[in-house]
Amino acid sequence: MISVTLEMVQYDCPYIDTTDDHEVSFSALQWEFDPSAARLETRMLVEGADRDALAAGLDALEGHPHLHRCDLRSKRGAVARLDTAILETDAMATIRAHGGYVTGPFHIEAGSERWHIGFDSPGVVDGALGALDRNNEFRVLSRESTARTTLQDLLGNATAATTLLEGCQELSETERRTLEVAIGEGYFRSPRNATLADLAEEFEISKPAVSKNLRRAQRKLLGHAVDALDELDTNAA
Repeated sequence: MISVTLEMVQYDCPYIDTTDDHEVSFSALQWEFDPSAARLETRMLVEGADRDALAAGLDALEGHPHLHRCDLRSKRGAVARLDTAILETDAMATIRAHGGYVTGPFHIEAGSERWHIGFDSPGVVDGALGALDRNNEFRVLSRESTARTTLQDLLGNATAATTLLEGCQELSETERRTLEVAIGEGYFRSPRNATLADLAEEFEISKPAVSKNLRRAQRKLLGHAVDALDELDTNAA
């Protein structure tokens, strides 16, 4: 299979239009194309520069004429999860017409979109890209032969990877910084190169306080890691 990665600008994509006007980004978690209705249904992770940027971006997305459906699943701080459906774009139709398909998660930010697409036959790639160039702007970032099993592993484990990412995002700045310093100073090595007293001195707080920050960070990350392991086991079953 030929795998092609594109930096894409679509003129009829509601996600791209939204990121062009607002400080938000979209990352696809799961997606499915409904050919009978010519719609792409996607579970999205939306990240804003702050709460206000997220709110403005969601309002703009919901008002876009090419958006078919938008259901808010959760929102915390400047991050939200959505279930969305959009009408088939010109680029999507062109890729499908040439036997291509999406092979990996896509990310949309600052008015452009990272696309990973695949073709079973090398001979159709140039024709597909030529047709795509008529109504869209894009830049080819990579083009290579890729084993299908590798891509399937990536897609199958995308939810587990997202779970780990959410654990990182839940860390407060203090928890993240404490964990970074603890790892960098060798607190978790055996034997330890740093003690709680060393970390407390670094942050100019008490030993109980720095211990509390470490435990909170570990609890958040390990909880999501266990959830991700469960998802990997489910995918492997």
